[in-house]
Amino acid sequence: MALVYLDSDPWLTEHEACEKLFREIMEQITVRSREQKTSQAYARLSSSIRLRMKQYSSEVQQLKDKLSQASASHTVTFQEAERRTRQVELLQSREKQLQQLFNDRNTTYDANRSHLIQQSGAVFADAGTTGWGIDGDEDSAIQQTQHMSVADLRQQQQRMVEDQEQGLEALSKVISRQKEIAETIGSEVDLQNEIIEDLADHMDRTDHRVRNETRQVTVIDRKDRTCWYWVVIILLFITILIIAFV
Repeated sequence: MALVYLDSDPWLTEHEACEKLFREIMEQITVRSREQKTSQAYARLSSSIRLRMKQYSSEVQQLKDKLSQASASHTVTFQEAERRTRQVELLQSREKQLQQLFNDRNTTYDANRSHLIQQSGAVFADAGTTGWGIDGDEDSAIQQTQHMSVADLRQQQQRMVEDQEQGLEALSKVISRQKEIAETIGSEVDLQNEIIEDLADHMDRTDHRVRNETRQVTVIDRKDRTCWYWVVIILLFITILIIAFV
């Protein structure tokens, strides 16, 4: 019989995390669409979206690999494997949707920028160095975007480290609490063991006394029986003597 995980199935937990990440990326794309392409907010959002899209792609691939392993080892039923396969395919289609939404805005901006550059070139056809000036501004913007991407990456890594530290601190508190509970249980067990040992000693003494009393009763009973025997013998002896003299 195949084994099916219940609510504690880590695969389902990771699937929910992927769906949550998808919703967060969609929200960021929506927010980015309201910003100007040349603004710093737009560059920061673009960098964060790229990073989250890579994370989303990696997590979807991990889900797919884990599902393949589970199917091969028969740890899930065939029907459950089919259902999870459809869920993974839906996540992959959403990944393509995110990539398309992200690229459409960039493509639209690049087309508009090329059109503006061509118009500028036509107006300033006699100024041969004008195009170079524009290229220099674009290079500066790209470098600024790359710099901001690295900064955003560092900030995100710092936030992740802080979250991990908070998680470790919470885990430490839980472990300390469990240690206190274990020590309390240990003390209670020791006390109960002492009570049981005292009760066992008391039972041993009581058993010894009962045995002694039983032996004494047995001896007395035997003496009582012997006494009656002697009484009968004496009476018989007296009867014989009376008959003999008569």
